[in-house]
Amino acid sequence: AAMAGFVRELERRAGPALRLEQRAAGGVGCVVWDAALVLAKFLETGACPLARRHVLELGAGTGAVGIMAATLGANVTVTDLQELQELLMVNIENNKHLVTGSVRAKVLKWGEDVTEFQPPPDYILMADCIYYEESLEPLLKTLKDLTGPDTCVLCCYEQRTMGKNPEIERKYFELLQRDFELERIPLDRHDEEYRSEDIHIVSIHRKPTVGP
Repeated sequence: AAMAGFVRELERRAGPALRLEQRAAGGVGCVVWDAALVLAKFLETGACPLARRHVLELGAGTGAVGIMAATLGANVTVTDLQELQELLMVNIENNKHLVTGSVRAKVLKWGEDVTEFQPPPDYILMADCIYYEESLEPLLKTLKDLTGPDTCVLCCYEQRTMGKNPEIERKYFELLQRDFELERIPLDRHDEEYRSEDIHIVSIHRKPTVGP
């Protein structure tokens, strides 16, 4: 039996809204988080040319961000754990008539082998992927393994002030800066409606490797 779900509509600038099924039970991956909405709508501003680009979404959850990228002409692989594949497939199916690029779902567990996702994508998308301390190292390993010199990583996250969140966030960006350069995208470049003072989008690139 299908689990009870509820549909979140995500309006698009051009054409019908995305219809994203969510799940009432089953942990963090099953609802469309605000950071995902902000990142999806940022992609629509056209700040990053997506047509015919290879895009990989990490921790895709409902697939909102990746599916939006696919409606903008990108060839997208949305990735998450095995238990979220069914939800991703449902959402890809529900929105496939809006896709002008391509979109498929695959299992990717952070920290594990990424050979099948090579060569490096043009863009890696991440919305609200930093909230477990245990997942920081595996996530960073995956980012290092997946990025090439020209890969642009867009990481969107909601700044949370509760409990260990600030500490985890600080540690994540500290570790990230060993291998990557970070640039915060100013709020005035976010979608004018889908933006918030405490939701940040950071553009991340590999540091150039210094030649011998």
